[in-house]
Amino acid sequence: DSIRPFAFDVNPDSFQWGPDRTREMIRAGQVGALFNGVGAKEGRELQRIAVEQSRLGIPILLGADVIHGMRTVFPIPLGEAASFEPELAERTARAAAVEATREGLHWTFAPVVDIARDQRWGRVADTTGEDTVLACAFARARVRGFQGPDLTADDSLLATPKHFAAYGAVSAGLDYNTVDLSPQTLFDVHLPPFKAAIEAGALTVMSSFNDINGVPATANRELLTGVLREQWGFEGFVVSDYTSDFELIAHGYAADEKHAAELSIGAGLDMSMQSGVFMDHLAALVGEGKVSVQAIDTAVRRILTVKARMGLFDNPYRSLNEAPPGPAPYLAAHDELAREAARRSVVMLKNDGDVLPLRKSGQRIALIGPFARDRANLAGCWNIFGDPSREVDLETGLRAALADGDALEVVEGCDFESAIDGGIDAAVAAARGADAVLLALGEPSVFSGEAQSRTQIVLPAAQLALAEAVLAAGTPVIVLLRCGRALALGPLQRADAVLVTWFLGSQTGHAVADLVFGEHSPGGRLPVSFPHDSGQQPYY
Repeated sequence: DSIRPFAFDVNPDSFQWGPDRTREMIRAGQVGALFNGVGAKEGRELQRIAVEQSRLGIPILLGADVIHGMRTVFPIPLGEAASFEPELAERTARAAAVEATREGLHWTFAPVVDIARDQRWGRVADTTGEDTVLACAFARARVRGFQGPDLTADDSLLATPKHFAAYGAVSAGLDYNTVDLSPQTLFDVHLPPFKAAIEAGALTVMSSFNDINGVPATANRELLTGVLREQWGFEGFVVSDYTSDFELIAHGYAADEKHAAELSIGAGLDMSMQSGVFMDHLAALVGEGKVSVQAIDTAVRRILTVKARMGLFDNPYRSLNEAPPGPAPYLAAHDELAREAARRSVVMLKNDGDVLPLRKSGQRIALIGPFARDRANLAGCWNIFGDPSREVDLETGLRAALADGDALEVVEGCDFESAIDGGIDAAVAAARGADAVLLALGEPSVFSGEAQSRTQIVLPAAQLALAEAVLAAGTPVIVLLRCGRALALGPLQRADAVLVTWFLGSQTGHAVADLVFGEHSPGGRLPVSFPHDSGQQPYY
């Protein structure tokens, strides 16, 4: 009797109604879209209720956060940006769309096209970094990849550039904070990637949580109507970021929920994602003459237009066919793409004395650090639906590449944020007994993503202590750095070689082995500036 399986670790309170209540609301015509559930069979049942049992028979739109892969996880967007190859991002977005639509989704809340110039901000990981030209190129590529050449195709996934606008410019790198920005910087730096995404065919845009110069984005008529509609001719619809309409109250801009609904629709917000303020208050506001019927008609027409352009009226069951039993036919190809994308995302910061590549035989290698065997932090943040059974850790990938797997000794040395009894001694002994050390350090994935701002962009103290000890052991050290932002590297700068491996997704272990053993050359470049010290932020 379940409704579509829901990702409970993401916005768990959004599943506030049980399956029966959700069905009732669809039947009553009160639901236009459902978020972050997945499953073609269940989606088909809900669509049938909408089309056959509701008064108007309008199909619902099924959306979810498919950010950097569905079941196959590709590198985080910041990592992929390091490839400087938009064409690669187009291919991974296409693969994600194929997987997501096969499981009953029409719409993704991606790409993130925010500009990130303060590495304390947790959502740097979701962006393409600090450069506007690069962001525009990747915005176009990802929209084309998600949507494909034909919006009505079964494997076309509607794209949503977000977060409109200037979400990455929050004060002090603190998520949801205020944005104080000159018009020049807004128009030269932060808006162009949105325009690029819309020119590439994006038909939905998400309004951001932050305010801009005192006016929250979700109630910002100058932005949502003036720039988006009147200047750029955008024909799609604007959806709130989760409860960004409700949060007008927290910004001190709306008096209460009813006022928030009035201000949002007046500014040009067409769809309320989660808060319920439209559902609860628009009828009364129209009755009181505070919101015109024309304003409601305009918002409704925009949403219906997108549903029509997606082909949902002609074929409400598009993307809702149950997949045949057995493994999906594209798995091998998507694994290979994930491995390629991961390889191309890695940046080599240094390689003194040509310590890399290592040899596949005749060399004793110590793999040291908390990420050596770690599987929990392969995918990185904003990964909801990834298949952990297909994820390859560093140890597995390196052993598979070696002529003799026993030539690799693995020692954790410390935990992500704490010491292990005897850990450093064991690590130093392993380093001294090896011809080369691979030191796998970095941030766990929970350090990045939404609401994960950090005052210090450095490795945790336990990892720094491990690094100092291993660097002092006298064996050549190659750092494999896992992170979702630029970091102040501190003692890691003294290593013989440094590879920035971000969060590389499903094929992490194989991709890193491909580079370490010289099957491929690391060709990535930094999309964000690495500072010498945390205190340099914002630094770009």
